[in-house]
Amino acid sequence: MAAPTTDSSSTASGTPEGLPDLSQLPEEERDKAWLKHYYAGDGTPQLTMRAVVMGGLLGALMAVSNLYTTLKLGWAFGVAITASVLSFTIWNTFVVMGLAKSRMTILENNCMQSTASAAGYSTGGTLATAVGAMLLITGDAARLPWLPVAFWVGLTALLGVFLAIPMKRQMINNEQLPFPSGIAAAETLRSLYAAGQESVLKARALVIALVVGIASAFMRDVMGWIPSSIPFDFTIFEAHGRTIRGGQMGGLAFEPGLLLIAAGMIVGLRVSTWMLIGSSLAYFVLIPWAAGQPDWSAEGVTFLGHVEAILGDDGGIAMIRVTKWSLWLGTAILVASGLTSFAMSWRTILRAVQKATSAKGGKDGEAAKDADPVGHLEVPVQWFAWGMAPITLGLVLVCWLSLDIAPWLGVVSVGLSFFLALVACRATGETDTTPIGAMGKITQFTYAILAPGNTTVNLMTAGITAGSAGSAADLLTDLKSGYLLGANPRQQFLAQLVGVVFGVPAVIAAWYMLVPDQAHLEAFNSPATGMWAAVARALSGGVETIPETARMAIIVGAIAGTALSLAESMAPKHIRPWVPSSMGLGLAFVVPFQNSFSFFLGAVIALIWQRVSPKSAERYIIPIASGVVAGESLLSAGNAMWSAASDLIFGGGGGESGGGH
Repeated sequence: MAAPTTDSSSTASGTPEGLPDLSQLPEEERDKAWLKHYYAGDGTPQLTMRAVVMGGLLGALMAVSNLYTTLKLGWAFGVAITASVLSFTIWNTFVVMGLAKSRMTILENNCMQSTASAAGYSTGGTLATAVGAMLLITGDAARLPWLPVAFWVGLTALLGVFLAIPMKRQMINNEQLPFPSGIAAAETLRSLYAAGQESVLKARALVIALVVGIASAFMRDVMGWIPSSIPFDFTIFEAHGRTIRGGQMGGLAFEPGLLLIAAGMIVGLRVSTWMLIGSSLAYFVLIPWAAGQPDWSAEGVTFLGHVEAILGDDGGIAMIRVTKWSLWLGTAILVASGLTSFAMSWRTILRAVQKATSAKGGKDGEAAKDADPVGHLEVPVQWFAWGMAPITLGLVLVCWLSLDIAPWLGVVSVGLSFFLALVACRATGETDTTPIGAMGKITQFTYAILAPGNTTVNLMTAGITAGSAGSAADLLTDLKSGYLLGANPRQQFLAQLVGVVFGVPAVIAAWYMLVPDQAHLEAFNSPATGMWAAVARALSGGVETIPETARMAIIVGAIAGTALSLAESMAPKHIRPWVPSSMGLGLAFVVPFQNSFSFFLGAVIALIWQRVSPKSAERYIIPIASGVVAGESLLSAGNAMWSAASDLIFGGGGGESGGGH
């Protein structure tokens, strides 16, 4: 039996043909090789006015789209690929019409996507989760006014942007984490700007796959010809005299969409396999065990054993909410493994910081530049300090003056944000999934101890950590694209800052228009908002309000995450592929089974293709997977935009057509 891939870089490094695969070089040689073979130089336009304005406007539209889809479906779309294709198409149309003099360069388009991502993805998630949950719990009378909410959202997004600074060189330059959406975005741009036979073949494959992705999403989300999921409806277990079938377990299904399958092709077999193993363990072993425990009781919530359940009209169990229990285990694994991995790599991190701080020129500038060849291009560590000070002060003041959160609790939330952003960035880098909900839950759990019974503290501090974690992971995904394309990372960072300025006004206006009161929010029946509110209510009386088995899962998860991370770090290279993936296992307990199943299916397809035809697999896997991701993202985001516009203009006329993942 052949060994599984060690990581997705073996199938999806994103390395252009003719250039060295940096992940295969010794770590100390990677920066020089990138500067020599990848960096496009400072002569190519990147951070231009037209790039950031186009990115800001597209991102503002997508911020509204993502707010709508998070409210409706509990899911936000990645923006980078969608923005890249839209920008390329729109700007070239301007050139043809004589409205613009020249096409954007590939690096301008890359900078544009950084602006669009910051505007469209980094600003709205906390509104539909933390702020929405506050509205559900406190009602219209205590609703937060728009001005402090705008400052809170903007500062949280900026916090994530600055938190990514010390992580970029470690995760992208040194560890070469794949960040699959970053690879897909870079591949999309390369294909759009392609020249030469090989590039033409890849571009053609990407375009065909993009059309297939659009068609798949259109038939499912718009026309309803394809079901959104097909349940695995067979008997799973019996508990308390009830027979539970697969159709009653939330997420135990196959999702006919192609997006997650394509993501699995990029992620690779190792992580995807452990996602499926962990998800199977949750659904077929742990949940039946937890459901068989003596019934837990909580006001306003129904439990089967220790697992939350929803009752049907006949009083029977309509659905078992699997991840409402298993997320405690998955979150503990993710946090423990992330922090352990961080601790194990302290020497590399310290070396990167020393390089960055020493490469200032001074008396021996040439020597410093030779020691750190990319130091003059990377974001200086000093910027991290200069940005963190006012952002921390601003968040503490907003939380204190507008939310009555004690200053020391605000400071703690910023400190937690660093560690949880670290976990979120690593999870995104390895699996392309950002566990924002899980990041919020660990903060809610922490504040249940620090400020028991205070719902405002519990939700809004969790919103800071979850929002900043998502923003940091988003920036690193964009920087991965730029890294592969040879862009200037400092200019991308500045584009991200500008994007936040575009996104905040758009998403705040959309929030107060889409959700003018509690009744409108309840009409969405938002799964993400409901989960945040439910956890806040459950923790309002302290950690003892969590079922005992969930508390046990937290302890077990922390031990397992630490042990697996140590094993991954210390195992010999030839043994490492067989060590269980801590990120794969952790995410398995946070996302539904259907996600893990689709990831695994995509990884298996890629593996079979590699075995049957290695040359064509090397040529086509990334373009095809990228095209499918881009196609489904474009159609689903456009459908969501139309739904949001219909809601605003016609008072809900298009609300039911909103779709996506």
